[in-house]
Amino acid sequence: MISSEKIVSFIRSRDGLNVTKIEKEAKVPAKTIAKAMVNDTVEIPSKHLEAIESALLKYGYSDDVAIKKAVTLSVVNHKGGVGKTTTVINLAKALSLQGLNVLMVDMDSQGNLSQCFNIVSPKDQVIDSLLGGIALPVVQIAENLFLTPSDIRMAEKESDLANSIGSEMRLLRRLEPLKKQFDYILIDCPPSLGVLTNCSLIASDGCIVPIQPEGSAYHGVTNLLTRISEIREYSNSHLTLKGFVFTMVDKRIKIHANMMDYIKKTYKGIHRFETVITQSAAIKESQVAKEDLYTYDAQCVPWKQYVELAKELVNL
Repeated sequence: MISSEKIVSFIRSRDGLNVTKIEKEAKVPAKTIAKAMVNDTVEIPSKHLEAIESALLKYGYSDDVAIKKAVTLSVVNHKGGVGKTTTVINLAKALSLQGLNVLMVDMDSQGNLSQCFNIVSPKDQVIDSLLGGIALPVVQIAENLFLTPSDIRMAEKESDLANSIGSEMRLLRRLEPLKKQFDYILIDCPPSLGVLTNCSLIASDGCIVPIQPEGSAYHGVTNLLTRISEIREYSNSHLTLKGFVFTMVDKRIKIHANMMDYIKKTYKGIHRFETVITQSAAIKESQVAKEDLYTYDAQCVPWKQYVELAKELVNL
């Protein structure tokens, strides 16, 4: 049976659907759907549901399609030290505090994401699932927040994965049964463009690219964009680049401002999140404490920035 929740879920799952156009085609008042898209406490009036359903049929709507599935996002950049893991940890925490169920997947053999939550040398981890017949292990971290862990064993068995049949499709297959349980799945990718990153991108609906506004971080962006394009062409036509996130920004340094302007001009067609994550001692201190920023200091500036980034992502 059609419902406001199913309509909103379907539209959110289809990048590029024009809500205003759908409202016109359904002949319902302006903002009828838009209000529900922006605010989850607002429902589409029941008297308009059938008309909207009829309008959505030509866009592929059905009750089966409308069933909620997690939005799966890779946080990716093959340069290390640009804030990928920090972004996954704190973006996931911010989303979970909005009441959304979030699963973090640690695809980096360094295991920094897992270690942040004091999960060291996990008995069951990602690579065991990808190479064996077991489901992905899911560990609850906090309310609405879950983790699939990894450690150095991922590096030891990466070549086994690369040589296995259907290697790059395996994470996609393992995540599929979990998608009805979560609103977001965030994948922490390794600093490389190898099989683990390919697995992550093929399993994803979209990707977020953290960029430090310095020359060394910028130079590899073209290679990364080429890889994303190739994945889209040959393996995952639904993959979208959600945008760049500037991280580790020092607003006092002119070169940072200049580099951000340069990247904006160079990649005009790529979305850039308005929220900028600035350099802060709190980030390094929270890493030492093995805590997310909210737990470490909910009043610190970078935590508030990640909260804004989460809001941007949800409304994107």
